Amino acid sequence: MMQPQELVARVKGYDPGVDAALLERAYDYARKAHAHQKRASGQPFFSHPLEVAAILTEMRLDEATIASALLHDTIEDTSATRDEIDRLFGEEIGHLVEGLTKLKRLDLVSKKAEQAENFRKLLLAISSDIRVLLVKLADRLHNMRTLEHMRPAKRRLVAEETLEIYAPLAGRMGIQWLRDELEDLSFRWLEPEAHRTITHRLEELRRENRGLIDEILAALEAKLEQNDIKAKVTGREKKPYSIWRKMENKQISLEQLSDIYGFRIIVENVDDCYRALGVVHTTWRMVPGRFKDYVSNPKQNDYQSIHTTIVGPRHQRVELQIRTQRMHEVAELGVAAHALYKDGVNGGGNGAADHAETNAYQWLRRLVETLLEGDNPEEFLEHTKLELFHDQVFCFTPKGRLIALPTGATPIDFAYAVHTDVGHSCVGAKINGRHMPLVTRLMNGDEVEIITSDAQTPPAAWEKIAITGKARSAIRRATREARLKQYCELGRRILSAAFERIGKSYEDKLLARGLHRLPQKSEDEVLAAVGRGELASDDVVRAVFPDIEPRRPDAARRALRNRRQEASASKPGRRKRSGTQARTGRREEGWFSLKKVMNLKFRIPGKSAGQQDDARRGIPIRGHRGDVPVEFAEGGAVPGDRIVGSLTRGSGIRIYHIHSPELERYDDQPERWLDVTWDVDESRAERFPAKIVVTALNEPGTLAQIAKVIGEADGNIDNLRMLHRAADFTEMLIELEVWDLKHLNEIVTGLKARPAVSRVERVFR
Repeated sequence: MMQPQELVARVKGYDPGVDAALLERAYDYARKAHAHQKRASGQPFFSHPLEVAAILTEMRLDEATIASALLHDTIEDTSATRDEIDRLFGEEIGHLVEGLTKLKRLDLVSKKAEQAENFRKLLLAISSDIRVLLVKLADRLHNMRTLEHMRPAKRRLVAEETLEIYAPLAGRMGIQWLRDELEDLSFRWLEPEAHRTITHRLEELRRENRGLIDEILAALEAKLEQNDIKAKVTGREKKPYSIWRKMENKQISLEQLSDIYGFRIIVENVDDCYRALGVVHTTWRMVPGRFKDYVSNPKQNDYQSIHTTIVGPRHQRVELQIRTQRMHEVAELGVAAHALYKDGVNGGGNGAADHAETNAYQWLRRLVETLLEGDNPEEFLEHTKLELFHDQVFCFTPKGRLIALPTGATPIDFAYAVHTDVGHSCVGAKINGRHMPLVTRLMNGDEVEIITSDAQTPPAAWEKIAITGKARSAIRRATREARLKQYCELGRRILSAAFERIGKSYEDKLLARGLHRLPQKSEDEVLAAVGRGELASDDVVRAVFPDIEPRRPDAARRALRNRRQEASASKPGRRKRSGTQARTGRREEGWFSLKKVMNLKFRIPGKSAGQQDDARRGIPIRGHRGDVPVEFAEGGAVPGDRIVGSLTRGSGIRIYHIHSPELERYDDQPERWLDVTWDVDESRAERFPAKIVVTALNEPGTLAQIAKVIGEADGNIDNLRMLHRAADFTEMLIELEVWDLKHLNEIVTGLKARPAVSRVERVFR
């Protein structure tokens, strides 16, 4: 076990001014606190926090972080308290240890909903001080290194969680070596056979290529030296997990990979990066499509390097990374490598605040902002995983501002990355000067200009197009707000009518009087509840005016009854059923021809199944545009019909034909009736549902004649059902989709003209 002097010596190697006494006190305190505890392996428990501290010295972290690592299990697993830690080691270390204690209590190895909520808590904890995350990552790394001592089921869950959350987080923070090791350890336990196979094959390749790596290194060093470029050239071997993932994604064999061996050229400054690139490209042939410049366009985790692939000695493909020493430190250590962060900590500043300028930390802060806006935890976890795993594309605004987005991002994601208000008002986009659809996938180097309009609000369908968590979250929030606004306006109109019935004028401020008598906490919540049908308007009236009993006059009821009577008076007389049923005897083959197609759906070509199956579609209703759900009642209605609306509890507005028998249920609830009229957009073709009952002869070809009449009239049969069967006639219910009332009447007239059809009647049941 490492002694305190050895730990202090490690820290002094990169920080000569370290407070050795502080680290020794933390060492002794933690060792005594965990003296009687053992790990699953049988080793003293203190070996774990000591190894975590040792890992952090490899990341060259400050003394407070190292001390916190030694103490990170004391509050949770021993009798130590936060007050005691503060008194002995200072509030800064106490704050870090408490943050780590909270994280330890999170069980991310759990079912999805719990894991999502705990992941939110994890990000909230680490957002206050990035050092909490660094200690947590080191803690996870040591646990993964000793995973063989866990039960197999628990081992697999921990490995999955590490691969899904902790390894990507390490990558986003720019700590590449830590990500590589976490991924490889997880791969070892999740896919043991694949890990063994790839490891064995790599050993064979090393033997086969013995001497090749030295030859390539020598050739690179010689060429750079000839051009007076001081450089350190090193070789590296791709990790088994990276190899396996690439083989899986590209469906290729290990032998087909061109970058199993890679080489790094580390130079003194940025100019030398591009000089070295010129030497390499003029000496060896470059592989097309394999060049990436992350020096001028750094990744979101601050990674910088020039990547290229050449056909080098022995016609071997060689992947090269060219970077400065400073870039190399950032590439390996990520946020821990930033002098700005270390200076802030050593100078007594707030680590999180001082580190806010790095891209990696900005990403973390944006993520925390997203979760604080109240997204569903499971959706948040899903979107975060998408962002963790996606590669990036780099696009530009017309003014040259660089916007980094996940691969597959659209102009909608770009607009929200610029600013939430830009996303909300987006109506179109120009990509490289050309108008392009908002569903277009952006490519590296695209210049994107977002076209905006103050009248625009984001459609809910955008959520399925956007792929970034920020865009989806903002769209959902805007959709909720728009729906709430619509429900509030609807509730306001209902309450205005209710107040008028008792001789009072409605004002929003009056609701404050009755809030203590209602379950809602604010005026807007009351209005929305009334609008959704969850709160009766009479209850609100009684809450505001407890001494006045709401009157329920029959005026509204009479108005609806009058409208129905007027419509009935103007309706053509029904065609009486005649004795034409005796025109033919029963024909068994005809009856069977109808029986065979009972309950089958008829489709008109050119219309998707999804469009035709949706029997509850929204319709444009004057005065109710937006996100208030609008649906048809049973039996449907078409433009040209006399209609009435009813407020349904929790479902929005339901539209009824004036003759719908369902309206009788609401005769005693006039506050739920809405006076609505059609407001159909002529430029937008849309079909509407209607039902007819057809009585026809049982003979071959009858059903074909009916379908032909409807099809030739451009109607759509959505469903067909046999209702009643007599000796010679069958009564069938046909659910249609038509453009308007005139179109429906044309179909009915065409059907009545057929000799095989006895009667056609529209129904609303």
